[in-house]
Amino acid sequence: MPLRTRQRCRAALTGLVALATAAAVLSTATPATAADTWSEVGSDRADPLTESQGLTSVEVPANSANRYTGIGTIPVSVSSRGWNHVGDPDASYDGHYIEPYQADSGTAKMYRVQSPSGAWSEYVHTLSSGEALNNSWVAIAPSGQWMLSGEYGTMTRFLVFPTPGVNASTSPSANLPQASTVTLDHAVRDVQGCDFVTATRLLCSSDDPAGTLFGITKPLLQIDLSAEPGTSNVTGHVTALRQLPLRSSCSGTFEAEGIDYDRRTGTLRVIVVSPGFCVLTDSKTYRFTKS
Repeated sequence: MPLRTRQRCRAALTGLVALATAAAVLSTATPATAADTWSEVGSDRADPLTESQGLTSVEVPANSANRYTGIGTIPVSVSSRGWNHVGDPDASYDGHYIEPYQADSGTAKMYRVQSPSGAWSEYVHTLSSGEALNNSWVAIAPSGQWMLSGEYGTMTRFLVFPTPGVNASTSPSANLPQASTVTLDHAVRDVQGCDFVTATRLLCSSDDPAGTLFGITKPLLQIDLSAEPGTSNVTGHVTALRQLPLRSSCSGTFEAEGIDYDRRTGTLRVIVVSPGFCVLTDSKTYRFTKS
């Protein structure tokens, strides 16, 4: 075989090997994370006093009503001790219900827990260095043992705690320690609530008024974790899915609030508080389903 012909054959074989190698790599590579599409299917009026901060569906006991938080749901015995703001709550699959609280000042935040038996207890977390005072939301992982909590403002992390009242390491008489951190690959702003859809995927409501991070204000965010939360730090990939509904008889600034995903029905619910006087008349809890 002439030299030039052998060189052409060798080049062709090299190219085939390269293509085969590339095909093998692609066949074993992890597929890119897909963003879900959530379509609005209805809404309900949100009471400004008792349904304006957060919400969660409760699976235990069976046929339990959905739970909401607002300034009107804070017991006097709690607010009189300075815990005057309640955020977006969550409930574990075994029936532990948790509300996040903050005060106007100080060095701690509080998580108020109701057990399936109905008894209440309080777990206080002393702020770590650089941790924000605000306590906007909690999201209990499907395993029940770990809980995410968020800070307000522009953030690139979520905090992970042992779930108070569920994780055996927690006690109302001891400081609730931070266990690890979720480091986000994209900054988020003014997250008001998150809820787990799967063991490694959350949906979050953002009250971002500027729209400079994702090109839209008040976005619904999807956070995909590199692993289930626990004692080890994990990363979170952030995707903006859509703008939350902003409809009212009044013009002005809306406020996106808490979020809930009910795995039993596949229904996502998000509270959006209307501007001005219409906070009293047409604030809504919007319902979405995945399409």
